[in-house]
Amino acid sequence: MPDYTTLTVIAVVAVVVIELAWLRTGIFASLQYWLTMAIVVAFQILVDGWLTKLSDPIVIYDPDTMLGVRAPWDIPIEDFGFGFAMVTLTVMLWRRAIAASGRTASNRAPGEKSHPGPTEADSAEGGPTDASRTEAT
Repeated sequence: MPDYTTLTVIAVVAVVVIELAWLRTGIFASLQYWLTMAIVVAFQILVDGWLTKLSDPIVIYDPDTMLGVRAPWDIPIEDFGFGFAMVTLTVMLWRRAIAASGRTASNRAPGEKSHPGPTEADSAEGGPTDASRTEAT
C-alpha cells in the first residue's frame, strides 16, 4: 500500500479506536458532529478541488505515494480520510476538555463568561482581579 494511503488508514483507524476505546465522547452518535463533518467536507471539496485539480495543480502529489483514485475535481481520496481524522480528533479532544472542566455552555449562568476574569468595571474601580479572586476562594 502506498505511503500516503497507509498513513491515512492508520490515522482514521487510530482516531476511531481512540474515541471508542478511550475518550468515549459519543461524537459518532451526535447529529451535531455529523453536520459539522458535512460542512467540513463541503469546504474541503471546494478548496482541495481547487488546489489539486489536474488541469492546473497548485499541490502536486507523488503518484507513487497514493492509490491514484481521485474523487470530485481530482481530489485524492486519501485527503478525505486525513481530513476526517484531523477534524474528528480535534472535536474529540475539545469535548473531552469541556467534560474535564465540568462546565458546558448549557450549565453556565446567563451572562457568565466561559473563562471568568475581571470586568472593565472592576479594573476601573480598582476592584477584584483574577489574583484576588483566587486568593479569596
